[in-house]
Formats: sequence, structure tokens, C-alpha cells
Amino acid sequence: MPQRGRPALTSKTRINEVFNQVPPLVGVNLVALDQALLDAMAHNGADAISGGFLSYGETWGGAERFDMARLANRNPPLLHTHDSCGRRSDTVEFHPAYHWLMEASVENGLQASTWDTPSASNGLADAAPRMPHVERAARLFVAAQVESGHVCPMTMTHASVATLQAAPDRLRDWLPLIRSRTYDARFLPFWEKRGVTLGMGMTEKQGGTDVRANTTVAVQTAGEEYALTGHKWFFSAPMSDGFLVLAKVGKEPTAFLVPRFRPDGNVNALHFQRLKDKLGNRSNASAEVEFKDAFAWRIGEEDKGIGTILKMVQLTRLDCAVASAGLLRMGTALALHHAQHRSVFQRKLVDQPAMRAVLADLALEQEAATALALRLAASFDRAEKAPHEAARARVLTPVVKFALCKATPGFVFEAMECLGGNGYIEDSPMPRLYREAPVNAIWEGAGNVMALDLMRAASKQAEVVAATLVTLGEETRGLPGAAEAARDIEDALKDPQAEARARFAVTRLAALAATAALAGSAPAEIAEAYARTRLAKAPWPLGANDLGSVTDLLIGRTLPLI
Repeated sequence: MPQRGRPALTSKTRINEVFNQVPPLVGVNLVALDQALLDAMAHNGADAISGGFLSYGETWGGAERFDMARLANRNPPLLHTHDSCGRRSDTVEFHPAYHWLMEASVENGLQASTWDTPSASNGLADAAPRMPHVERAARLFVAAQVESGHVCPMTMTHASVATLQAAPDRLRDWLPLIRSRTYDARFLPFWEKRGVTLGMGMTEKQGGTDVRANTTVAVQTAGEEYALTGHKWFFSAPMSDGFLVLAKVGKEPTAFLVPRFRPDGNVNALHFQRLKDKLGNRSNASAEVEFKDAFAWRIGEEDKGIGTILKMVQLTRLDCAVASAGLLRMGTALALHHAQHRSVFQRKLVDQPAMRAVLADLALEQEAATALALRLAASFDRAEKAPHEAARARVLTPVVKFALCKATPGFVFEAMECLGGNGYIEDSPMPRLYREAPVNAIWEGAGNVMALDLMRAASKQAEVVAATLVTLGEETRGLPGAAEAARDIEDALKDPQAEARARFAVTRLAALAATAALAGSAPAEIAEAYARTRLAKAPWPLGANDLGSVTDLLIGRTLPLI
């Protein structure tokens, strides 16, 4: 007997017919469909229409890119410590898909474009971007949506130039190869290659974030040349052509550049012990390494290494925030795409009020993250000529990294839940996003390190923090809760127990900065909704905030029906 209300199965029933399932989100333009990104670029002086950026979005949204991302993460790197005859080799083998992604990003300048100097010889005389940090951030934002592991060497190579500027001879030799748009994966001395990538290694077993506890030592051999003995506990992208590291000559750390090959052409004494078996970021290798009288060039002054390296760290922290914003964008897009195509109880999910509340809240957070990340990148572009923008970059870089990177794991889980069981299986890109979500909050300083960096700025550069708060106050004037948030931040920074309130201060400041960014680039009702639900009161969990009439606008802007 058939069940009441259900049709009886017949010989004509197609048991394997697939219906009410969602097509893959591929073959889409990741730029053209992202109105928040387009608006944030325009507000921050970058041109999203010309210069090939729309074509870039189409390419990165293609099925081939997503498949390369899948393959690179399903086939993690392999370490080869010795060859078949017992000689040390210390090389890492990557899947071809990883190299394919690296080549694609190098061709688009993710490793170097902000350092391009306009000239007739390199063809950039009439094509230098007006806002190079913003334009590069937008490209990185898109690439990170598809595959984040290979973004790590792009980030380190790009940021390394800021530190290499402390050593003009090294900069002269390496910068042309960093700027190259040719990815050269061959294991050769850097001077024999058509392009290079650089890595970094700061932390050691006993110290972690406390790099002053490092035990690696450097002994001068001639001029700026040194021999390093010691180890590094995390050494990402170990097949890079050189690495910026810290070691001690005297009492304080000094910065060094350690090449894979010595100047005589022999392989340098970098002995890889093992590769980390990481939760996510699996396409990218992270090694443990020991130095056995490894050749190195000193970068900057002795005992001044922390300050030298921090020039690089500001840029890597910016990239962490941008990449996390990219993950938020892809999580939101996958959730909304699913809801547009999936029906439950005879209605599309996207038309059901409870789901719309979740989707709109995801969209609001994602739009704020995009606006905030690109506004921070704009401060890097303007810092040299505008002291208040330099102040903004100094104060808000740890704040934005803290907020965006820390929000990502919970956010991606909420987006995954929108997909139900289909979001939990490895055939979906969502599990890879979920595994990737925590890493940017840990790299380049975890949450407390970022919060305490704000406290340090408030203590040592109080006028810089005060100026930034004044600017944010002007940009958010009249929005719900903005004035109260500014007072909360000031009170927390002045509190005798300020360190204990560091996370409160950085969280409030991030929300105020996001409100300011939205006030500049988003429709007024979106900025008002964010301020009302994030500043005027403590936000409820995603989906529980009352967004009212702005719900339709947020969903419509986030992913037009495709």
C-alpha cells in the first residue's frame, strides 16, 4: 500500500533522476557579481572596469581554477630530505596544480605589483595603477576565494620588499626578479632564474611570538655575510628562493636574508626536518628547518631586526585581513547560490523568511569586511603623502586583522549550515573554506597579539590613535551608536586595566572602522543597518539581528540570480 499523500512508485519512475539539487558555483565572474567589491574599489580610487580586472574575475571564477584548487589540496606537498644515495636534498615536491596556481598569480602580479616602477622599459609608463595597494588587494581578495594556500608565498614575497629596502645591495639584486611576471619553480640559484619568490621564518620552538627568546645565532664571516646556526619552527613555502629570518649576533635579534643557494652555487645548509600536518592550507608546505652554518646576508643594522622585519609584517597582516574577507565572500556566495536553487516545502530557500534573515546577516558582515579591508589598503597607498592615513594604517592594521580573521571560522560554519549536508562533504568547496578559516587569525600574530599591538600604539603613540579616532568619528557622524563606541574605545584605552580590556577595545574599534568604511562605499541604508546592529548594541548571532527593509537590498547586491 502506498503511503497517504505520496505517489506510488511505478515501473516508469526514474530512481536515479536528480532534481532539486544545486548546480556548482563555477563559470561565474567573481568580480562582476560582487557589487560590494566594485563599490569599495571605486570609493578607494581604484578602477575595476579597465585594466583587465573584469576579465580576471571571469578567469578565477572558471571551473578550471576551482578544479586546480581541489587538486592542489587533495595532493599535499611531499618532503624529500635525501636522495636515493643518501645525500641531503631538502626539497619539497608540489602537485602540478599548485604550480599552475602559482603561475597564474605571479602572472597577475600578486607577489609584486605594488612595487612596480613606471618606466618605458617595463611598459608601465602609462599603466601604473593609481592605488596599487587597493588594486592588488582586490586581486588577492578574488584569488583567496578560490585557493588560499598559494596566496601565502604571494604575500611573503610581496611584503619582503619592505624589509629588503634596508639592504640596498640585496634589493638591487633581488627586486627585478621579484617584479618578474614569470613563475620559475626550478631549483636553481636565484641569479639563474627568471623570477623568484621569498619566504620568512621568525618563530622557534621555545618562543613562538616572543622572537626575543630566539636562540638561532649568527656569526659574521665577511662584511654583511654571516653563518647561521639554529632552527625555525614554522617555515612556510620552503621552496622559495630566499627567506627573511631573525637571528642573534648580540643581545637582540638581527634580520637576515637566507638564500637557498650560497653565492658559490652550492646548496645552502637549510635542513628540513619535516612538514607540518596542518588542519588546512594544505596545498602550501610549512616546514621545520635547521640551519647548519647556513649562509646569510644581514639586512639592516645589527640588533635592530625586529623593527626591520615589522615593515614586512604590517603588509602580511593586511593580506591576512584581505584573504579572510575573500573567504567571507565565497562563503556568502555559496550559501546564497544554494538558497536560490534549492526548494524546501515547495518554496525556494531564498524566499523563506528565516533563511533570508541569515543570508542578509551574512551579506552585511561580508560587505563590511570587503569595505574595511579595501579601505585599509587605501591607507597604505596614501600613507606617504598623508600623515593621517599613515596613522590610520598603523592603528587599524592589527585591528582589522583581529576582527576579520577571527570572525571567519564562525562565519564560514554559518554559511556551511545553509547548505546542509551538501556543505559538509568534500565534493563541496565549503569544507576547504572551513579548514582554511582559522589560519589567518593565527599567522602573523594571533588575537591577543593584535589587541596588545593596539594597546602598545595607545601607550607609545597616543596622538596617532587619537587622530584616527577623530577621523573615524567624523566619518560616522550621525550613525547609530558611533559616538558611544568612540567613547567606549577611549575609556578602554585609558583604563588602568587596559590590557585586560584589550579585546573589548579592538572589537569596538573594528566595528567603528567598518561602519566608517561602509559609510563611504555602500548605500546609506546598509551603513545605517550595520551601525544599528553592531555599534548601537552588541550584535546578536548571525540571523538574529533585525535588518528590516534592508534585507532585500543586501541579498540582491550580494549575488544576483544566476
